[in-house]
Order: sequence, then structure tokens, then C-alpha cells
Amino acid sequence: MTDEGRWSPGLEETRIDRWLCAVRLVKTRPIGTELCEGGHVRINGNTAKASTRVRIGDRVDALIGGRQRVVEVVRVIESRVGAPVAATCYIDHSPPPPTETMPEGLEWARGAVRPSKRLRRELDRMRRGGSY
Repeated sequence: MTDEGRWSPGLEETRIDRWLCAVRLVKTRPIGTELCEGGHVRINGNTAKASTRVRIGDRVDALIGGRQRVVEVVRVIESRVGAPVAATCYIDHSPPPPTETMPEGLEWARGAVRPSKRLRRELDRMRRGGSY
């Protein structure tokens, strides 16, 4: 079965928790349900329950993984599809993710999991305010 076969052209609305999972904004439907129950999902400015219906043209605001996502529904689907197809189901109006910044004069080694001993000591000195 192709990804297009899972989308029904006659489908006009579906549950928000199901749609969030289908378009890959959340990994699983229970996570989508949890977000709705926690008040982290809004549809057209109104707080949404997991059973709230979403239609084409609706604006969905959600706090997912600590990042604010703002999407406009373009296509209503119920089953999870591949990422390229899922990306065509909404228009993303989300603000860009925040970038990490280091204090001036310090460089983070690319690919480093944790700071080197030298960098850690420099960071400790900056935090203490001393320079010895």
C-alpha cells in the first residue's frame, strides 16, 4: 500500500491527537493525548482536548518537546505516513528554534559531548568571577 492510499480524499475532520501522530509532530498517539490533556495544544486559539476535531484550514499551536510549533492544517489524515508525505499535510509557521550561544572568548569543540578539562576550568573561573 502506498502512502497516498492511506489518505482518504473524503476525510474532512479527525481527532487532534491522531492527526499530530499521523503528520509526525509527535512520536505516538498517547504522547499527543498527553499534550492535549496538559493544555499544551490549542486549535484556533482554543484549548484542545484529545477528541477535538481538526479540519483543513485550522491553526494548531502546540508546545512539543519544549519548542513552540505553529502549523496550519492543509490535509486531514488519520494514519501515520512517511515523512515526505506528512510534510505536505501542514504549513509550518513555527518560530525558528533557539540557537545555543557560548560566552565570548570560549569555543566549544565540534562534536564534543562534554567540555574539555581546559574549557571546564575556564567556565568555572568565569562563574566564580576570579581569574587565577
